[in-house]
Amino acid sequence: MFTPEKIKLIVEERMPGSRVQVKDLTGTQDHYELTVVSKDFQGKGLVERHRMVYGLFGSAVGAEIHALSVKAYTPEEFK
Repeated sequence: MFTPEKIKLIVEERMPGSRVQVKDLTGTQDHYELTVVSKDFQGKGLVERHRMVYGLFGSAVGAEIHALSVKAYTPEEFK
């Protein structure tokens, strides 16, 4: 089971220095909206940023995490 706290911890551990907000969209702990602000996104396009975030969760996306909506920003974009 992926709780909002667990999702936030995974992102923060695997993308050090990132800021993360997690919303459980349905209350069922399998549909999330994730906002990630990280310098790691610098120079990356939208699709690549999303792939980076999805990659943090491996096969859980589409399984335990049924839906994951991602908003990915560099610190300069998120002011």
